[in-house]
Amino acid sequence: MSFKAGLLVAGLLLSATIFAAPRAPSGSPRVAVTDLTYEEKVSEYFRVVAASEKSSLKASGRESERESDYGSSARRSGSVNAKSESKYLEAEGTYTYIDRGELRKFTADVKGEMLKSGCCQVMQGKPFTDTKNTEKIYDIIARIKQGYYPGAEYVLFGTISSIQFRQEANPVMNTNTVSHTLSLELVVDFSLINTKNYKIKAAFSAMGEGQDVKLLSSANGRVVLNRGKVISETSKALGADVIRQLQEQLTGVSVQEGYSGRAQESQQEEVIIYK
Repeated sequence: MSFKAGLLVAGLLLSATIFAAPRAPSGSPRVAVTDLTYEEKVSEYFRVVAASEKSSLKASGRESERESDYGSSARRSGSVNAKSESKYLEAEGTYTYIDRGELRKFTADVKGEMLKSGCCQVMQGKPFTDTKNTEKIYDIIARIKQGYYPGAEYVLFGTISSIQFRQEANPVMNTNTVSHTLSLELVVDFSLINTKNYKIKAAFSAMGEGQDVKLLSSANGRVVLNRGKVISETSKALGADVIRQLQEQLTGVSVQEGYSGRAQESQQEEVIIYK
């Protein structure tokens, strides 16, 4: 088979696979998925040193002479006024503020699982860009009214309640090997909101986890853990948990085993031993 013919066959097989996947019926609900909203307290150390000096000099003088038939006289007078002022300020401490925004990650697999399930049509919404009024990021009703999600019947609004990276190094008993682990745990609170009457159709907390494990058999070696792999696993696990809980709440029936199987498959550890 020629190379060109092989490409044609591969394209036909790919097309067959795509069109065989579940597709949302034309009458299925249109859902927009927001980027994940977050809020965190940020503390920053600051130290300020300021010094200034101000000085002024004012001088004046006067001279007069007088002559008459009986003699002459002269008078001279003067004054000097000088001022000098200096200031020095030194301060240090911790400045704390609330940082709010949207995380532009982890929603691609949520949308992908929704498309795979055929439960709905996924719509594209507008990101929140008002950096001056970040407290309004939680007012999802106002964002719906302002047209952030055109054409959507529902909005799946997600807020991060916990996100935590962990990096650990633990010795393996009775060996000279050390197990290095990088893991990520993400918990998101979701609400499915009707864009017409603003009622909540479904609400749940979903979790995604991912990790990378490598074994190092020498104490002097260096191991680099795969952060991208950890984020990818977490995103896929989150998407699987979201569609599982969505289908359970909307239909009252547990999701098919295929989704739970994919979630478990994404959690399989890849262990590499470095010497």
